Amino acid sequence: MYEPIRTKSVHTMAEADSGVTGHPRRSREEELDIRLAGHLTALLTVTDELRVLVPGPELDAAAHRLATQVARLRGGTAPQRAEPTVRDTPPGRVEALHRRAHTLAGNALVVATAREDVPGEALAAARMEAHAQALGL
Repeated sequence: MYEPIRTKSVHTMAEADSGVTGHPRRSREEELDIRLAGHLTALLTVTDELRVLVPGPELDAAAHRLATQVARLRGGTAPQRAEPTVRDTPPGRVEALHRRAHTLAGNALVVATAREDVPGEALAAARMEAHAQALGL
């Protein structure tokens, strides 16, 4: 009733046929490094914005530690940072930033734990705790 398929499917992977891949492969550790660096960079961006709105030595030290960890994960390449500008700060902006930072720190903690990165775990846990305190959690 049905005619058998005589040609290869267009969905067959080229690498399965030739054994050659067209893109580089990364190890699980490399992928986790990239994800952790991304979460910490996002946390650094929020921290920089908080530093402008709520200046203090604690946030300055946290930003420095975050930048150091990101550079370590990226093989010594420091993260690019933009100077945040403050115009009119709507009510609740600082709280929203602390909530975002708390979430980002939690994400970083999960990845650092999966990667078994002790310095990353410690930093993410410390930032998560600091933002939880700022939120009154």
